[in-house]
Amino acid sequence: MKKLVLASNNPGKLREFAQLLAPLDFEVRPQADFDIPEAEEPHRTFVENALVKARHAARLSGLPALADDSGLCVEALGGAPGVYSARYGGEPKSDERNNAKLLAELAGQKNRRAHYVCVLVLMRHADDPQPIVVEGEWHGEILNAPRGTGGFGYDPLFFVPEFGCSSAELPADQKNAISHRGKALQLLIARLRPAT
Repeated sequence: MKKLVLASNNPGKLREFAQLLAPLDFEVRPQADFDIPEAEEPHRTFVENALVKARHAARLSGLPALADDSGLCVEALGGAPGVYSARYGGEPKSDERNNAKLLAELAGQKNRRAHYVCVLVLMRHADDPQPIVVEGEWHGEILNAPRGTGGFGYDPLFFVPEFGCSSAELPADQKNAISHRGKALQLLIARLRPAT
């Protein structure tokens, strides 16, 4: 199997990526296995942050690296929280504070349209001049109050019109098939699959 370092220590992401990339003969390992600290994410776009994270992990591990940068973009807030989604409510990270701040910012707002974004970057090595970059989006609306207990982050507030429920009310396998990360992963797999 080909080793691939994931520029994250998130166990949920690791499980999802490992499962989907195993048929392509990739063994996905978290960056913590190589004592790699988290990279700084100083940029204002998902793609720039994902590139920084992938290059950092590839350089320190000497292996190909996969990075994911994702977040929620709310139309009425000019795309916020965007790349600041994980820390929208301040430090330390807190889903509860992030959701409370989002609801406060949208109080009285009729336009509730929002979408999740996921940018995946795969670098074959730290100096890869042509990394694979894919992007997935998942469109919905922000609810007035949380619903459901599944998922994480903004999932209890993210209403999925085609299913008539919040993302937190969807079964995990269904969410993974239609989510921003699921869509980006499918695009990445298509790029990695050998031409037949």
